Amino acid sequence: MRRRQILETGLQALTVLGAANLAVPRPVQALGGQLPPEGEAAPDFNLEGVSPGPGGTTVAIKTRLEDFHGSWLVLYFYPRDFTSGCTLEARGFQRDLPLFADAGARVVGISADDPDQHADFCGSEGLRYTLLSDPGGLVSQRYGSWLAPYSQRHTFLIDPQGILRTRWVAVRPAGHSQEVLAELERLRTA
Repeated sequence: MRRRQILETGLQALTVLGAANLAVPRPVQALGGQLPPEGEAAPDFNLEGVSPGPGGTTVAIKTRLEDFHGSWLVLYFYPRDFTSGCTLEARGFQRDLPLFADAGARVVGISADDPDQHADFCGSEGLRYTLLSDPGGLVSQRYGSWLAPYSQRHTFLIDPQGILRTRWVAVRPAGHSQEVLAELERLRTA
């Protein structure tokens, strides 16, 4: 009889503890760290990089999240310029850039590569959107996208008020731009 009481008491305690644990929100982890929560303000950034200039050139810039206030922002992190997966992903965003612009969205890529490397990559691939440099991975860490020495392939869709609306983790480069575009359209018309 005593043994049965101990077992029943133990099961009740486990049930109560289990229910309590279900009610506690837990941070979402990814390979690159803790991801920022959807529905909250996106982590700020202030990075140097390159942006499209006249005649297919690039210009050096320094930009922050607040510079995109009033526009949707597709913020994608990627490991390195000139690698096959990163090139495929960049080409997809470039191909769909007019569709993003029509939807009121801007596209920005972030990696640990320096601005000169980004300028070469933009020139080589004909990219007409901003690439930012995060050499120490501080911004990538805020977005749960850093596994030193590279940013992980994660994408974040931020609304015009700076709220993180959707995130993609461990992105597959092929077709990813279309996936983001479809979600952007869904959110805009909801």
